[in-house]
Amino acid sequence: MKWIRNLLILLLLVFGFWFLYGETYEKAGIHGVVKDIETDITQIIEHPFVEDSMQRLHSFIASLTDNQFSSDGNEEPEAIENPELTEPESGQFSIHNIEIGDRKEKVEQEAGSPERTTLNEYDVQWETYHENYQNFFMVAYDEEDRVIGLYTNQDLLSSQDNISLEINRDELLDTLHATPVDTIRKGLVNYEINSEGEYDLFLINHQYVTFFYDIHDNHTVTAIQIIDEDMEQNKSDYFGETSSDLKEGFEYQLFDLTNAARVKHGLSPLQWKNPLRETARKHSEDMAANNYFSHTSLDGRSPFDRMEQDGITYHAAGENLAAGQPSSIFAHEGLMNSLGHRENILKNEYNHLAVGVAFTNDAQPFYTENFIAQ
Repeated sequence: MKWIRNLLILLLLVFGFWFLYGETYEKAGIHGVVKDIETDITQIIEHPFVEDSMQRLHSFIASLTDNQFSSDGNEEPEAIENPELTEPESGQFSIHNIEIGDRKEKVEQEAGSPERTTLNEYDVQWETYHENYQNFFMVAYDEEDRVIGLYTNQDLLSSQDNISLEINRDELLDTLHATPVDTIRKGLVNYEINSEGEYDLFLINHQYVTFFYDIHDNHTVTAIQIIDEDMEQNKSDYFGETSSDLKEGFEYQLFDLTNAARVKHGLSPLQWKNPLRETARKHSEDMAANNYFSHTSLDGRSPFDRMEQDGITYHAAGENLAAGQPSSIFAHEGLMNSLGHRENILKNEYNHLAVGVAFTNDAQPFYTENFIAQ
């Protein structure tokens, strides 16, 4: 009876094939069927769930090839004392006891010298302060060394209304008694805010204040950015003016933001891997130039293929992609709200990271994060 079972299976396969491709065969012959099959396979491979599953499977298999690799990963960083936070003296919010309008001297009295200085989308520098990514915050200054921008994703926020990180969106709105901004007007153009529930923007006392939320945890506040109104209005378009300095700035900012998030969750910071940046950059450049967004290159290469072809060795690897966000801050906060990307950011066994950024002709940035364990 085995031949009967095989015949039934064959008949089912033929029926299924004809059901899917019979109409194409009648219209375009076998060549049309082959093209349809290729298209269907590509769509399956390109599906985000399949791509994410293949990344995880590849990393798992790769990790088994070296018996010396330990899944315990890195040790938790030694805790550093948090600053004693005080209520803001003049404005509604302060970060690490720093407010918009304060002098750089006060910042350095509070936090010492910056660990990194990089160009941002407002054509000024983000100066990054932290102690091995603990007590992490970023400050932008004007030409007179007055604070015109602040950001943190750690517990450094003070408010006259006792607002702090870790409250949720409903509690925030009840406390602020303010309505989120729907648009920003610049000249004759209104730029619509399309946050998809991941953040709210407020205009408070001539400051644009953005609260970012964890959409997977009751919309808990996870970070805050405060931008002086004049600095925001001086940026004439949605995206910043592209340059090699801005590209490098976005790369290092996304690297630092990732490490600050890891440390906040009790993980060790990752080390920068310069050769890996070239791999990440080339993929961002390819996506920006050819107008696509996928872990799989147009020539069919996966992230692991690209790393291996560039001579990058690893036990485990992963890749995060983002596109269209006006800064690394918005890109990072969006990645943290995507569970697959968040898993890469908070994966304990990774120990190296590099970021590659490229811009389209209309200044839209593409971001590629490549994570590896060595």
